[in-house]
Amino acid sequence: MDLDDIDTVGVVGAGTMGSGIAQVAAVDGYRVVMRDVEQQFVDHGFETIEASLDQFVDRGDLDQSAAESARERIEGTTDLAALGEADIVVEAVTEDLRVKQSVFADLAETCGPETVLATNTSTLSITSIASAVDRPARVVGLHFMNPVPVMTGVEVVVGEHTSRETVELAHAFAADLDKETWEADDRPGFVVNRVLMPWINEGIRAYDEGVAAKGDVDRGLRLGTNVPMGPLELADHIGLDVVLESSETLHEELGDRYKPAYLLKRKVEAGDLGKKTGAGFYEYD
Repeated sequence: MDLDDIDTVGVVGAGTMGSGIAQVAAVDGYRVVMRDVEQQFVDHGFETIEASLDQFVDRGDLDQSAAESARERIEGTTDLAALGEADIVVEAVTEDLRVKQSVFADLAETCGPETVLATNTSTLSITSIASAVDRPARVVGLHFMNPVPVMTGVEVVVGEHTSRETVELAHAFAADLDKETWEADDRPGFVVNRVLMPWINEGIRAYDEGVAAKGDVDRGLRLGTNVPMGPLELADHIGLDVVLESSETLHEELGDRYKPAYLLKRKVEAGDLGKKTGAGFYEYD
């Protein structure tokens, strides 16, 4: 299979990442099938997509007819069988190995033998996820960055049995979505989260230990290293629960230098997960 053979893109999960992946694929002209386990999640995914497309139209980055055409190219469903004709499927469900393995086992039974099965995991082993299917050569990591419609980077992660053909197709597919790629071996955290999670946690510790006020921690990193967001701002944007899950996975795999900050755990236990709940390190409308 090559890029010209891809007509239909399947997306498993209609949350923040799944809906974003569905949107960029539809804007690029692909037919998209977005599946989640409950209709309310599918509906919320469409609300997210429509709001995002409206923002692009308002900024003049997309005309109204193109936005409407993209929305029409996305089919929402709770039926896994609807993914049967997809040429590539990108899984974007919760960051739990057993859940992902179950999804991939079902996809292997539903999709054709040539279908590429990609996972958007940010920390979990591609090889472990691929162990649930009978064709691990067709399994690859496609780690999109959040928010998908805005961020240009995609991390292509190579599992133990991922074929070079699959890897090259993953790069080509991401490039066709106007993304830029880099390649990582199947090691905990890959490139981005291996470096990013300790950076975020150390920023949280600096604030918690009184090194600086939270605004100054973020301002210092923005002005001092030319990043668009400081560590606390970025944690709120990602979701503190997601940061904690990723940090705990890396801590288990790589040791104490990845231990989650105490204040991060306390915030998650309090239900303050960042922008998506209206409060994290900062408050949001």
